[in-house]
Amino acid sequence: MSTPYLTVETLTQAGFASFGDVIEATDDVNHFTINDGNTERYHDLANIEPGEQGKAIVSIFRGQPRTLPFTVSMMERHPRASQAFIPLNGRPYLVVVAPAGDPPGPNDLRLFLCRGDQGVNYAKGVWHHPLLALEDVADFLVIDRSGPGDNCDVITLTESRQILPF
Repeated sequence: MSTPYLTVETLTQAGFASFGDVIEATDDVNHFTINDGNTERYHDLANIEPGEQGKAIVSIFRGQPRTLPFTVSMMERHPRASQAFIPLNGRPYLVVVAPAGDPPGPNDLRLFLCRGDQGVNYAKGVWHHPLLALEDVADFLVIDRSGPGDNCDVITLTESRQILPF
Protein backbone atom coordinates (compact mmCIF):
# COMPACT_ATOMS: atom_id res chain seq x y z
CA MET A 1 0.00 0.00 0.00
CA SER A 2 1.45 3.38 -0.97
CA THR A 3 1.91 6.22 1.49
CA PRO A 4 -0.67 9.03 1.08
CA TYR A 5 0.80 12.29 -0.16
CA LEU A 6 0.54 15.91 0.86
CA THR A 7 -0.79 18.54 -1.54
CA VAL A 8 1.53 21.51 -2.12
CA GLU A 9 0.01 24.91 -1.30
CA THR A 10 1.43 28.29 -2.21
CA LEU A 11 2.62 30.17 0.87
CA THR A 12 0.38 33.19 1.54
CA GLN A 13 -0.26 35.33 4.61
CA ALA A 14 -3.87 34.15 4.78
CA GLY A 15 -3.14 30.46 4.25
CA PHE A 16 -0.36 30.38 6.87
CA ALA A 17 -2.00 32.67 9.46
CA SER A 18 -3.07 29.89 11.85
CA PHE A 19 0.55 28.62 12.02
CA GLY A 20 2.42 31.92 12.38
CA ASP A 21 3.68 34.69 10.12
CA VAL A 22 4.95 34.95 6.56
CA ILE A 23 7.99 37.21 6.49
CA GLU A 24 8.15 39.04 3.17
CA ALA A 25 8.47 42.51 1.69
CA THR A 26 5.18 43.25 -0.09
CA ASP A 27 2.85 46.19 -0.47
CA ASP A 28 0.41 44.34 1.82
CA VAL A 29 2.55 44.86 4.95
CA ASN A 30 3.39 47.98 6.95
CA HIS A 31 6.30 49.71 5.18
CA PHE A 32 7.78 53.17 4.92
CA THR A 33 10.84 55.01 3.65
CA ILE A 34 13.78 55.71 5.99
CA ASN A 35 17.44 56.80 5.75
CA ASP A 36 16.80 60.00 3.80
CA GLY A 37 14.70 58.14 1.23
CA ASN A 38 17.33 55.51 0.47
CA THR A 39 15.70 52.52 2.21
CA GLU A 40 12.24 51.04 2.38
CA ARG A 41 11.59 49.48 5.79
CA TYR A 42 9.14 46.57 5.90
CA HIS A 43 8.24 46.86 9.53
CA ASP A 44 7.36 44.36 12.29
CA LEU A 45 6.84 41.34 10.02
CA ALA A 46 6.70 38.61 12.67
CA ASN A 47 5.56 38.16 16.24
CA ILE A 48 8.84 36.96 17.76
CA GLU A 49 8.02 35.32 21.11
CA PRO A 50 11.11 34.48 23.21
CA GLY A 51 8.92 33.07 25.98
CA GLU A 52 9.20 33.45 29.71
CA GLN A 53 12.82 33.90 30.86
CA GLY A 54 13.98 33.49 27.24
CA LYS A 55 15.92 35.78 24.99
CA ALA A 56 15.72 36.07 21.22
CA ILE A 57 18.83 34.76 19.47
CA VAL A 58 19.95 34.86 15.84
CA SER A 59 21.61 31.84 14.20
CA ILE A 60 22.31 30.53 10.71
CA PHE A 61 21.08 27.04 9.85
CA ARG A 62 22.68 25.40 6.79
CA GLY A 63 20.24 22.86 5.38
CA GLN A 64 21.14 20.02 3.06
CA PRO A 65 18.70 19.63 0.16
CA ARG A 66 15.95 17.02 0.48
CA THR A 67 15.24 14.65 -2.38
CA LEU A 68 11.65 14.22 -3.54
CA PRO A 69 9.74 12.07 -3.03
CA PHE A 70 10.32 12.58 0.69
CA THR A 71 8.55 10.81 3.55
CA VAL A 72 7.29 12.97 6.42
CA SER A 73 7.35 10.67 9.43
CA MET A 74 8.08 13.05 12.31
CA MET A 75 7.26 16.55 13.52
CA GLU A 76 8.58 18.89 16.18
CA ARG A 77 7.37 21.94 18.07
CA HIS A 78 8.81 24.61 20.32
CA PRO A 79 6.36 24.94 23.24
CA ARG A 80 8.07 27.95 24.88
CA ALA A 81 8.70 30.30 21.93
CA SER A 82 8.33 31.08 18.25
CA GLN A 83 10.93 30.18 15.62
CA ALA A 84 11.55 32.22 12.46
CA PHE A 85 13.33 31.04 9.28
CA ILE A 86 14.48 33.57 6.67
CA PRO A 87 16.18 32.15 3.56
CA LEU A 88 19.52 33.73 2.65
CA ASN A 89 20.18 32.08 -0.74
CA GLY A 90 17.00 33.01 -2.60
CA ARG A 91 16.02 29.38 -3.18
CA PRO A 92 12.55 27.87 -2.73
CA TYR A 93 11.97 25.53 0.18
CA LEU A 94 9.10 23.62 1.77
CA VAL A 95 7.40 23.81 5.15
CA VAL A 96 5.15 21.17 6.66
CA VAL A 97 3.02 22.40 9.56
CA ALA A 98 0.18 21.30 11.81
CA PRO A 99 -1.81 23.24 14.41
CA ALA A 100 -0.46 23.83 17.91
CA GLY A 101 -1.89 21.58 20.60
CA ASP A 102 -2.05 17.81 20.76
CA PRO A 103 0.35 15.82 18.57
CA PRO A 104 -0.94 15.99 14.99
CA GLY A 105 -2.45 13.16 13.05
CA PRO A 106 -1.37 12.67 9.44
CA ASN A 107 -4.49 14.46 8.14
CA ASP A 108 -3.59 17.59 10.16
CA LEU A 109 -0.45 18.25 8.08
CA ARG A 110 -0.24 21.12 5.58
CA LEU A 111 2.54 21.52 3.01
CA PHE A 112 3.59 24.97 1.74
CA LEU A 113 5.98 25.90 -1.05
CA CYS A 114 7.90 29.01 -0.03
CA ARG A 115 9.64 31.31 -2.49
CA GLY A 116 13.25 32.22 -1.82
CA ASP A 117 12.19 35.70 -0.73
CA GLN A 118 9.66 34.51 1.89
CA GLY A 119 10.44 33.58 5.46
CA VAL A 120 8.18 31.92 8.01
CA ASN A 121 7.76 32.41 11.73
CA TYR A 122 6.27 29.37 13.43
CA ALA A 123 4.09 30.52 16.32
CA LYS A 124 4.78 29.07 19.77
CA GLY A 125 3.72 25.42 19.90
CA VAL A 126 3.01 24.98 16.17
CA TRP A 127 4.07 21.56 14.93
CA HIS A 128 6.47 21.64 11.97
CA HIS A 129 8.91 19.43 10.14
CA PRO A 130 12.59 20.37 10.38
CA LEU A 131 14.17 22.33 7.55
CA LEU A 132 13.21 21.17 4.03
CA ALA A 133 15.68 22.83 1.66
CA LEU A 134 15.31 22.06 -2.04
CA GLU A 135 17.73 21.96 -4.98
CA ASP A 136 20.97 22.82 -3.15
CA VAL A 137 22.49 23.55 0.25
CA ALA A 138 20.61 26.54 1.70
CA ASP A 139 21.35 28.94 4.54
CA PHE A 140 18.58 30.35 6.74
CA LEU A 141 18.75 33.14 9.27
CA VAL A 142 16.92 31.73 12.30
CA ILE A 143 15.49 33.77 15.15
CA ASP A 144 14.47 31.64 18.10
CA ARG A 145 14.83 31.24 21.84
CA SER A 146 17.66 30.64 24.24
CA GLY A 147 16.77 30.14 27.88
CA PRO A 148 15.93 27.68 30.62
CA GLY A 149 13.70 24.68 30.06
CA ASP A 150 13.25 22.22 27.21
CA ASN A 151 11.93 23.94 24.08
CA CYS A 152 11.75 21.11 21.54
CA ASP A 153 9.23 18.28 21.48
CA VAL A 154 9.72 15.65 18.77
CA ILE A 155 7.18 13.01 17.78
CA THR A 156 6.95 10.17 15.29
CA LEU A 157 3.74 10.33 13.29
CA THR A 158 1.35 7.39 13.60
CA GLU A 159 1.09 7.40 9.80
CA SER A 160 3.58 9.04 7.44
CA ARG A 161 2.87 11.21 4.39
CA GLN A 162 4.80 11.64 1.14
CA ILE A 163 5.92 14.84 -0.54
CA LEU A 164 5.94 14.10 -4.26
CA PRO A 165 7.97 15.93 -6.90
CA PHE A 166 5.99 18.86 -8.33
